Amino acid sequence: MTGLGLTPEQFWSLTPVELALMLGIDPVSAPMTRSRLAALAAAWPDRHSTTEDLDDGQERSRS
Repeated sequence: MTGLGLTPEQFWSLTPVELALMLGIDPVSAPMTRSRLAALAAAWPDRHSTTEDLDDGQERSRS
């Protein structure tokens, strides 16, 4: 960051995209792949595995 030679005012007036460009960082993230989505779903499930949805949207415990 010190190599950019920006004053504090110049630094704080930059947008995140401008700063990323100046630092040589690609500001666009890669598209979500099926395997990455599966890994995220496994790590952060919407529900506990002990419940399932009923047709009316309510949950019930599995027997």
